Amino acid sequence: MEDFTGRSPSRFAILIFTALILVFTLLFSLPIASADGRMTPLADAFFTAVSVICVTGLATVDMATHWSLVGHTFVYIGVQIGAVGVLTLASILGLVISRRLGLRAKLMAASDSNPMRGHRGPVAEGQAVRLGEIGNLLVTVALSLIVIEGAIAILLFPRMVIDGIPTWDAIWNSLYYSAMAFTNTGFTPNAGGIGQFANDYWFLSILMLGVFLGALGFPVIYALKRHLWHVRYWSLHVKLTIVTTVILLFAGALAISLLEFDNPKTFGTLNFSDTVFQSLFFSMMTRSGGFSTVEIGDMNGSSLLVADMLMFIGGGSASTGGGIKVTTLAVIFLAAAAEAKGSPDMEAFGRRVPPDVLRVALSVVLWGATIVALSTIVLLQMTKAPLDHVLFDVISAFGTVGLSTGLTAELDNPAKYVLAMTMFLGRVGTVTLAAAVAATTSSKLYRRPEERPIVG
Repeated sequence: MEDFTGRSPSRFAILIFTALILVFTLLFSLPIASADGRMTPLADAFFTAVSVICVTGLATVDMATHWSLVGHTFVYIGVQIGAVGVLTLASILGLVISRRLGLRAKLMAASDSNPMRGHRGPVAEGQAVRLGEIGNLLVTVALSLIVIEGAIAILLFPRMVIDGIPTWDAIWNSLYYSAMAFTNTGFTPNAGGIGQFANDYWFLSILMLGVFLGALGFPVIYALKRHLWHVRYWSLHVKLTIVTTVILLFAGALAISLLEFDNPKTFGTLNFSDTVFQSLFFSMMTRSGGFSTVEIGDMNGSSLLVADMLMFIGGGSASTGGGIKVTTLAVIFLAAAAEAKGSPDMEAFGRRVPPDVLRVALSVVLWGATIVALSTIVLLQMTKAPLDHVLFDVISAFGTVGLSTGLTAELDNPAKYVLAMTMFLGRVGTVTLAAAVAATTSSKLYRRPEERPIVG
C-alpha cells in the first residue's frame, strides 16, 4: 500500500474519496440522520454523500428540512473533509500525530496541491509551493479552515441576531454558512435558502468574501500570508490566479447585468446599484459558490450560457472550487497570444511557461468537455428536459458549483446516479488526469520524423 501511495497518490486519493462517499452514504441512510426518523432512500443518500464530499451543493432533497441535527452535522464534517483534499488531510493528521513530515507525506501533499509534481525529470522549484515548504502549507490549510471560517461566522452572527434569529440558531447558522461559503459548497440551513437575506448586502458580501478566499486555492493563500504586500515575491501561479479570477468576476458581472437588467423575474425591478451588486454576487457564486438570490430557472437563456462558461472554468488550482481552474484558462490564452504574436514562448509577468504545462491544460479542458457532453446527452435522453436547463445542471455538477435550474430535484433515481458520477469526475477527474499527463513525460532515445497536419 505504501508503494502504491507513493507511486500514484492521485489514484490513491480516488480510492479514499470513493471510500468516504460510501461511508457517508451509509451515514445519510441512517434513520437518525433524517428529520422524520426514517431511512433516506439509497439514491438520495448516495447523491448527498457525493455532493458533500465533492463540495458541490446540488441536492435531490430539501437540505434544510430533510436532515436532522445529526444529518446536518454529517454535512458539515463532510464538506470540511472534501474541501481540504484527502491527501492533504492525511498529511495534516500525520503531522499532528508524529510531529514531523516524511518525504513520502510531503510528496503526497505536494501532488494534492500541484499535479505537475508528477512530472518526471527536473521540476523547477519556482512552482506554487516548494517541496520543502509543504509542512508550512499544511499548517496554512488547517489554519485557513479555522481562522477564515471562524472570522466569517463572527461577522455573520450579529446580523442574524439583528434579524431576529434565536441565539442558538444564529450560532449554528453562522458556522454552517461560513463553512459552506469557504468550502464553496452552497448548502443552506434555511428552508427558503438565502432568499430572506437577498437584500442584506452585508450578509451577501461576507458570503462573497468567503467564496472568493476559498476559490483562490491554498497555495495562493499561503503565498499571500507570507508576501501580501510584496507583489514582486508572488509566483507566476499566484499572479495568474488572482488576475484571472478578478477579470472573470467583473466580466461575468458585466455580462449578467446587461443580459438580465430588463428581466422582471430577476433584476428587472432593481435599480442600477442593486443590479450591479446582485450581478457581482451571481458572478462570484458561479465560480463554485453555489448560493443564489434569484431563481435560476427564471433567468434568460443567454445568461444561463454565460453562467455555464463561468462554472466550467471554476476556481483556482488546489482550491475548494471545481471546474477546469482559472490557471488552465490563463495558460491557454497565453498560448493563443504567443501564437498570434508569432512568439515561440508563452510568457507572462516576466516568466516563461514551459510547453508541457500547455499540454496538461489542453488535456484537462478536453477531459472536462467530454464529461459534460456525455453527461448532458445521457440526461437529455433520460429527462427530455430543455437543453439549457440540462446543460446548466450538468456543468454545475462538473464544476462542483451547486446552482440548479430546479432540474436536479426532479430527477429519477437512474438520472441521480448519472449526475452524481458527473460530480465525482468533476472533483477528482481533472486533478488525476493532470497528474497522469504530467507523469507520462519521459526521455526517449529516439524521435520520429516530423510532419505537420493542417489545423484550422
